[in-house]
Amino acid sequence: MDYVSALVPPVVMAVFFIGLVVTIIKSQGGPNKAKEDAAVDAAIARAESTRQAPRPDSV
Repeated sequence: MDYVSALVPPVVMAVFFIGLVVTIIKSQGGPNKAKEDAAVDAAIARAESTRQAPRPDSV
């Protein structure tokens, strides 16, 4: 019975990991994909605009 107790934790972890991967894959896309893509694009645009903004001369 020692082999059963040795195999249970890896099997349980594998089942939970497979469930996590399946959940992540199923949650990709769908009706909210366009909204999520727009939010990411807006954040990238904001980051680029602040990085490329001209610095005022302090001379």
